[in-house]
Amino acid sequence: MLKNTFKLVIGLFALSSMVVASAGTLEDVKRKGYVQCGVSTGLPGFSAPDDKGLMQGLDADLCRAVAAAVLGDASKVRFSKLTAKERFAALASGEVDLLNRNTTWTMHRDTGLGLNFAGVNYYDGQGFLVKKSLGVKSAKDLDGASVCIQAGTTTELNLSDYFRANGMKFKAITYDTSDQTRSGFEAGRCDILTSDRSQLAALRLGLKNPSSAVVLPEIISKEPLGPVVRQGDDQWFNIVKWTLNAQINAEEMGITSANVDKHANDANATPGVKRLLGKEGGFGAKIGLSDSWAYKIIKQVGNYGEVFKRTVGADSPLKLARGTNELWSRGGILYAPPVR
Repeated sequence: MLKNTFKLVIGLFALSSMVVASAGTLEDVKRKGYVQCGVSTGLPGFSAPDDKGLMQGLDADLCRAVAAAVLGDASKVRFSKLTAKERFAALASGEVDLLNRNTTWTMHRDTGLGLNFAGVNYYDGQGFLVKKSLGVKSAKDLDGASVCIQAGTTTELNLSDYFRANGMKFKAITYDTSDQTRSGFEAGRCDILTSDRSQLAALRLGLKNPSSAVVLPEIISKEPLGPVVRQGDDQWFNIVKWTLNAQINAEEMGITSANVDKHANDANATPGVKRLLGKEGGFGAKIGLSDSWAYKIIKQVGNYGEVFKRTVGADSPLKLARGTNELWSRGGILYAPPVR
């Protein structure tokens, strides 16, 4: 307990002082032989242990993709379960190499905490979960409601903005973890539960009777969620950023974990495919990695679409539609710069 408290104090000091990272995260990761990745305390679809205790989800798999790119082995990652209040201090203090914990990219976080967002791996928006027995059909009917909410999140700020803008009042019931908000909601300690809509879908499934609650139609915010690193280490920032970009580009090019070998060995592959898979251009060296860095990501973890489908999409319990998170060429806004 004292050890964790000490880490938290040190981390908060780093944040308040806007301490930036000294270059060398790549070297540190290679020396210890694994990537230490900060994730949630348990959010199905994004980062939650399976029945064997292995961390699974969209966020967890991006951590594995970074390990595959850097160490050549997607299994060489260790996970730190962090609450929303702990996450930035843990990253700033060096307790984790990378934070990928359904974290919203905002101006304050990007400019005021000594941190860098390396991209967006899920575009989301905040919504409301209510019990059907209340008979509420719209968020505009929530004046005077008590609201279960996770502390230390943008959710708190968005909630206040929305209610104030609509001339309504609410009572906040705050908890440290998403599981606690669900328990509070289920026990009747609040009228509604608010969070990112993807998180609401996961929390609803965790209710004893999921059909007893419904997500209201309103989306009250923009929540671009993505991986975060410390400022001051451009090489590590580039590695994490281009790991995500490689997975998105691979999906756009039709390269999957099942056919990546065929593409890599195709002498007639397009120049873009050859650059991505390390057959020409020497792009791995530009970020301090082998030229097969992207090949290893795709082979061991998959492209973005594969990961989405198995963690939060059609092959997962959540069964979330791609929606905004579809490729730009298919009606979504998912777009990655080219390897060129």
